[in-house]
Amino acid sequence: MTLKVGIIGCGGIANGKHLPALAQVKEVELVAFCDLISERAEEAKMHYGTLTAKTFTNYQEMLEEMDLDVVHVCTPNNTHAELSIAAMEADCHVMCEKPMAKTSAEARSMIEAANRTGKKLTIGYQNRFRKDSTYLHTICEEGELGEIYFAKAHAIRRRAVPTWGVFLDEEAQGGGPLIDIGTHALDLTLWMMDNYKPKYVVGKAYHKLAETEKAANAWGSWNPEKFTVEDSAFGFIMMENGATIFLESSWALNSLDVKEAKTTLHGTKGGADMNDGLTINGEDHSTLFEKKIELEPGGVDFYDGAGDKPEVLEAQSWIDAILNDTEPVVKPEQALVVTEILEAIYKASETNQPVFFD
Repeated sequence: MTLKVGIIGCGGIANGKHLPALAQVKEVELVAFCDLISERAEEAKMHYGTLTAKTFTNYQEMLEEMDLDVVHVCTPNNTHAELSIAAMEADCHVMCEKPMAKTSAEARSMIEAANRTGKKLTIGYQNRFRKDSTYLHTICEEGELGEIYFAKAHAIRRRAVPTWGVFLDEEAQGGGPLIDIGTHALDLTLWMMDNYKPKYVVGKAYHKLAETEKAANAWGSWNPEKFTVEDSAFGFIMMENGATIFLESSWALNSLDVKEAKTTLHGTKGGADMNDGLTINGEDHSTLFEKKIELEPGGVDFYDGAGDKPEVLEAQSWIDAILNDTEPVVKPEQALVVTEILEAIYKASETNQPVFFD
């Protein structure tokens, strides 16, 4: 069986991740491309579309005209809910790029739409499909680390502010590095802990280096006047069972301790970190040990498709879930909790008060 897929938003994340990944899934036909800029939709169609594929500048027209099975939403954060809900109501399964939505209320409305329509919904957290992530998740599930009661979620860049698109626009995105890359680190950490019940958070978002003129930056200097989001943000999360998580995120920070979409775990039986590859540590027969995990092809017996990229494994897993009517790896209820925590950190920063969950 072949699924007909439409793309809403043909910009950087679509061309950098979704389209090349979907192009490698044999059960997929890319038949519809929608973007506010018609040239981008045409270019995406030329590279990835079928011979009869069509382009649109209005997503409603695409959903009405095309008989689609799946829609991928690859647009700014403030449109995720609107577009995802419309696609599900048009009888399409939806993968929405991370974060789930700009606000938790919007994210909840997406889950309500999925339940109401019976369509599948997942969020694009491709870092779960990395080799180190899948291995670490397996040993967490098997209890090798015991009870994980303290963790750190890392998303630190020294100078890598995305200066294109709407990344610096608070209205469109809802925030900066916390909602952009901190979301990946937090998703990984909660998934490893299998803990989705936060009790309260404290946190602070900073707008310090954003004001720098002619700043050194991986993608060229930013315009301080357009930098309306934070340049770094940090949060402390208390879970209902007493476990705690420290979340750190930055696009620009005077630090050499740079790591992105990584987690550090501390359990009653052992610990793990992704700082220099994947390392497991613990105690055995009254002796401390640390174990480096070899993750090159052939080094992990259970890992299927070791040569594939995480985004390709994500796309294949998602399409398989639809064809086999199984749950996607990234459940929308899990992604909702990520959004709720990020939103709470922003609120805690604004109010200088802890934010409690009901």
